[in-house]
Order: sequence, then structure tokens, then C-alpha cells
Amino acid sequence: MCAGQGRTSGGVSESDPALSNTKGDDEHTMKTRLYVGLDVHKETVTIAVAEAGARGEVREVCTTTNDLQVLERHLRRIAAAARIEPGQLSVVYEAGPCGFVIWRRLRQLGIPCAVVAPSLVPSRSGDRVKTDRRDAAKLARLHRAGDLVAVHVPDAGDETMRDLCRARSDAVRDQRRARQQLGAFLLRNGYRYGGKSHWTAAHMRYLRELDAAHPAQKVILEEYLIAVEAAAARVGRTEAQMRSLLESWARRPLVEALMAFRGFQLVSAMVIVGEIGDFGRFRHARQLMAYLGLTPSEYSSGPSRSQGRITKTGNGHARWMLVECARHYWTPPKVSKQLSVRQQGQPESVRRISWAAQNRLHARARHLSGRLLNRNKITVALARELCAFIWDALRAIAPAPGTPSDENPAGLPATAEAYDRRYRGRPSRPPEKYSPRSQRGGTDRHIEPQTRCTAAGRVAPG
Repeated sequence: MCAGQGRTSGGVSESDPALSNTKGDDEHTMKTRLYVGLDVHKETVTIAVAEAGARGEVREVCTTTNDLQVLERHLRRIAAAARIEPGQLSVVYEAGPCGFVIWRRLRQLGIPCAVVAPSLVPSRSGDRVKTDRRDAAKLARLHRAGDLVAVHVPDAGDETMRDLCRARSDAVRDQRRARQQLGAFLLRNGYRYGGKSHWTAAHMRYLRELDAAHPAQKVILEEYLIAVEAAAARVGRTEAQMRSLLESWARRPLVEALMAFRGFQLVSAMVIVGEIGDFGRFRHARQLMAYLGLTPSEYSSGPSRSQGRITKTGNGHARWMLVECARHYWTPPKVSKQLSVRQQGQPESVRRISWAAQNRLHARARHLSGRLLNRNKITVALARELCAFIWDALRAIAPAPGTPSDENPAGLPATAEAYDRRYRGRPSRPPEKYSPRSQRGGTDRHIEPQTRCTAAGRVAPG
């Protein structure tokens, strides 16, 4: 049962969904009167409200079960107690394992809602007491002050395809673990395969024909073989579903355009597009690099400037896939037979950017390897620059709102030399400064547009 104020009943407006309470979005149809903070957990939701105005009261309302109908009822009661419409509430909660179910439901009810980045919630170093009620009250107070940073909420279809791609990665991980367990068992018992390649049809025939000495070993071998075959079948089924559902996915043009790049086939392209979604929400390629955590960390003070390893913030799954694909650019530029098939039907600008990426990144790999840098570090630098080429190609297919679609229709120059002539010597643009109160709705706010990249991984501006 809830304790506190705001417990009378009230109605819910069934108007069109309102936008989140962040600058950069459309104006609300009604002025916000109450700011609601939710501390969401698996079983419970703690609610706190902050009245409008710098000196408005901040109070804890209740702790209830994590059920949408119950939460809707409490929000109706809060609005009725304040004698306002539900659309005059502005709700906020932290992104977490519970996903965006609450956000989507409140948008259906016409209640403004925002999901904020937990890592960017301001906190005082002297705070030593943390409770759910305090967290909810802090969210409501900071939301009223405009000090919270909203994250990008993916479309429901994009989130579903992203989950499917992650399920395929989980299946591959389980398959690798099953193979390792079987291989360790065989090695402990002195069985060594004399063929060239493991896990081929010939290797599987060898495993099925093994005659273990002890009955227990026969049981163990059979169980491991069943696990390996089941994992392989699971990977195959998941990939078949990915291929089937791609036909009806709204972002299919982006997947096909990304497959025109070297190193990207169906699975890798769907993973990248599913994790990032709308490339147009990044105003510059540096924002995409920072979102993927590929920019170097920095600690500078006064005249000293020190840069370290990459930040590894943001989307780690997309970063992993991008680094793996960047390894293909170590080899000399070439449009293979398979790549030419994937490029059929793609715009000339996409093919031109793809060829420019091959020339630029291969030359970059040779230059950095000549400096005797670590190979993995060079590959990450290639992945960072590859972000810029991908961003430039895909944003033309899905331009950001308000961005002219005919701006730079041909993309990047066709050769690395022309690319360098275009960008070398160009006066550097002053860094774009962002405050916590600006640009909240369009992009993930844990990106760092002001990040500067060194020669070890010079950015390729979009």
C-alpha cells in the first residue's frame, strides 16, 4: 500500500502521445505542472513528485509493484490530487534491465516520459545514504531543474530485430563453449584428430566413429556431441529467421547498403544497423565514434595533454562487430566477386564511399604498421575511421529530419588521395559545446562530440 499524498482517483487523457520533457523536442500541448521520478526495479516502482518552480515541494509518494496497470492508477491519482490533467505530468526514470515498456505505455496514454542515462545523473560526492525513495526524489528534482540527459529509445521493430541479432550471438557463444568442452574431453583422454580442419563434415564423422574404452566415456562423448549439434542447429535456425524477417524490416535498405562495404555480410550488417538504428540522429561522425566507445580517453590540464585507451562507453556489441569487420581492410583494396554481387542495385554514392573506405583504411593500416604500433591498436583505429564512412553512406539513405537529402549526394571522393586533399589543411571547426540542458531528445547523451582523435586513429569526417 502507498504512503504519502496523491491518492484520489482521476481520469486519464487519451490524447496523442506527448514527447519527452527534453529540449529539442516539440512543445508540449499542456504546460508541465508536476515532475514525476520513478525508481524502477524488477518487483517494485518507487514514485516521487516535484512541483513546478524553483522552490516547489519535492515529496515521496509511494512504493508500488512493477505493474503497468497499477502504475497508471497511481499516476491518475497524482494528477487528480493536484487537479491537473495527466498530460501535465512529466515522468522520468533511469534506463535499466526493465527496458522501455513503461515509456511506450505512458506515451500511449499521452503522458510525457523520458528515459535518462544512469551514468549521467548528477550525484554529490558526500552522499552516503542511498534508498529507492531518495533516488526517486532526486530524479524528480533534477528533472525539474533540467539536469537530466535523455537516451535514445529505439523503435519497437528495431528493438525486436536487435534482440534477434543478440540471440544469434548468444547461440554462437554457446556453440563455441560446447565445442571447447568436447575438445577438452578428447584431449584429456588422448584422442587427437589428424585432419586439417576441425568441425567440418569429416571431423564430425571422426567424432561419431570414436570408440571409447569405458561406458562412462561413451555416455560423455555422446552428450557432448548432442550439445554441439544442437548448438549448430540453433545458430542455423536463428540466421534463417534473421534472413526471413529482414524482408519486412523497415531498415532493410540500410542493411543492404552496409553490405556494399567490404567485410560486411548479412549477419554483421544486421547487427550494426539493429544496434544503432537511425544513423541520422548523429549530427557528425565523431558522435557515432563516441557512441561506440572508439574515441581515446583524455586527461588534460593546463598545457599538458594526455590521451589513453579508448573509452569503451556506449554500445559494446556494435563496437565488437565493427572491430571484427575492420580487420578486412588490412588486405589491399579489391572488389571481389562476392562484394560486387552485394553492391548490385546500390546507389553510386554508396559504392563510391565503399571504395574510398578501402583505399583510405588500407593506406592507414600500412602507415601505422610502419610505426610499429600494436596490430590490435591499429585495427581499432581502422574501426574508428570506418565509422565515418558508414555514417556518411547510411545517413544519405535515411537523412536526419531537417537535413537536406541532396547535400553532398556523391559522398566521399573516390580515392584516398582526393580524400586527403579534401580534408587536410582544412581549418578545424570549433568544438561543439553541449550543456546538460540542450539536445536531449535526438541523440544518446553519453556521446562526446568534443572528443579529439590523435594521429593513431585520425577521424575521417563525414
